[in-house]
Amino acid sequence: MGVKFGSAPAITLVAIGLLCQEVGASFAVLLFPQTGPLGMVMLRLVFSAAILLLIARPALRGHSWQTWRSILIFGIVLALMNTLFYLALDRLALGVTVTIEVLGPLVLSIVASRSRAAWLWAVLAFAGVAALGSGGWDRLDPLGVVFALGAAASWAFYILASAKVGGELPGLQGLALAMALGAVISAPLGILDAGTALGRIDVLALAAAVAVLSSTIPYAFEIIALRRVAASVFAVLMSLGPAIAAVAGLVLLGQQLVWLEVVGIALVIIASMGAVFAASRASRASRAASESDPTASDSVKPDPTEEPFSAPMA
Repeated sequence: MGVKFGSAPAITLVAIGLLCQEVGASFAVLLFPQTGPLGMVMLRLVFSAAILLLIARPALRGHSWQTWRSILIFGIVLALMNTLFYLALDRLALGVTVTIEVLGPLVLSIVASRSRAAWLWAVLAFAGVAALGSGGWDRLDPLGVVFALGAAASWAFYILASAKVGGELPGLQGLALAMALGAVISAPLGILDAGTALGRIDVLALAAAVAVLSSTIPYAFEIIALRRVAASVFAVLMSLGPAIAAVAGLVLLGQQLVWLEVVGIALVIIASMGAVFAASRASRASRAASESDPTASDSVKPDPTEEPFSAPMA
C-alpha cells in the first residue's frame, strides 16, 4: 500500500516539507561550482515551471491586461527572490541566509498587525541579527548579507504578489504562469553563468531534484497541512525554517555555527512565532469588531499578510 500523506499529522507534513526545502538548498550549493548561482536560479525556475505547468495546465487566453500585469510582476518577484537568495547562499551559511531572509515576512506580519506590542518582536528579531554578527562579522560576507536582505524584502513582496494573483486565477494557475515568466527572465544571465554545464545530464538531474525538493514536495505538503490546521498555526511551524536550515547546512555542507550565531537564529525564530500570534490576535479583534458593527463589515477586506510565511522558492 502507498503512503497516504493526507492522513499524516499536519506538523509531520510541514516538517518534511521544510526538510525537503533545506536539503534542496544544500544540493543547490553543491551545484554552484558547475552552474554558478545564477545558472542554478535558471535551472530551478525552469524545472519548477515545467512541473507546475503540467499540474495546473493554466489557460493562456481569456485573461485581462490587469491579470497579465499581476502575473508579470509576480514572475519578476520570483526571479528576483531566487536570484538574491542563491547569491546570498553562495557567500553565507545556509542557516544564516534563511534566518536573514525570514525577516521579510516577519516585518510584513508586524506591520500588518497594527499593534505597538508587535514591534517588540521586531526588536527581538533584529537583536537576533545582531547576535549573528556578534558571532564574527568577519564570518559574514557583507555583500552576502545585502543579498540576503534583498531576498527578505523580495519574500515580503512575494506574499503580496501571490495573494493578488491567487485572487485573480484559480488554483496554481497564476503561480505556474508566473514561474514560467520568472524562468524566462532568469534565462540570459543563467545561461551565461552555467555555460557548458547545461549540457551535462548529471547536473540537469540534480537541478531537477532541487526543484522537486525545494518546490514541488513542500508546496504539496503545505496545501495538505493547511486543510488540517489554522494558517496562524501553520505559520508558527514555518518559523522553524532557520533552525532546520542550520541543521541541514551542518550535516550536508559542513557549515558550523558559533554559539552566538545559534542564539541569533533562536531569537529570530521566537520573534517570528510572536509576530504570528500578534497578527492572529489583531485579525481576531478586527473580525470581532466587524461582527459587532455590521455596517463596518463591508470595509473589512482580507489581508494578504495574514497568509502563512510560505514560499515555494527559498
